[in-house]
Amino acid sequence: MPVFVHIADARDSAAIRRAGLRISRKRLQWAGEGRPVGIFALPVVADFTVTHQWLRELKRRGHRTAIGIYFRLPDDEPVWAGQYNKAKAPLTAAEAANTLRQSGMLGYEVIIPRAIGPREITAIRALPQTIGWRFFPGSHDRAPCGCDYCQRGEIKARRIRERLGE
Repeated sequence: MPVFVHIADARDSAAIRRAGLRISRKRLQWAGEGRPVGIFALPVVADFTVTHQWLRELKRRGHRTAIGIYFRLPDDEPVWAGQYNKAKAPLTAAEAANTLRQSGMLGYEVIIPRAIGPREITAIRALPQTIGWRFFPGSHDRAPCGCDYCQRGEIKARRIRERLGE
């Protein structure tokens, strides 16, 4: 039974401990043809950075302090897994964990198409707040786009636009 981790806002820890992880109504409305909907998680592997790679990106979206919700899934549990922003393939939980364990790829994500009950949660832990990548895996290997659209609402956007002359 592989262990998975879901990264959440620390302000939601009491509700998660009481009711488990639920699929939001907003996400259910977003569901459509070929778009899997569920709980986003990653298998726990030996490399802490690979396991918690989404932490920094999620903090950009409003999390102040992130926590890890750890839970086990049966080996034959159906999940959707694949690279960020690409089509997801239906796999079992064991296959998804094995894929990440062998490849260690950044940008990997697993979607569990059901809620996780409070009894399935094995631990809720505080996480270091600076793990992972921002924007997308490998984003630090290339210069940012300085246009107004890409920099809207970002921190230090004016400096980036001035530096890039846009």
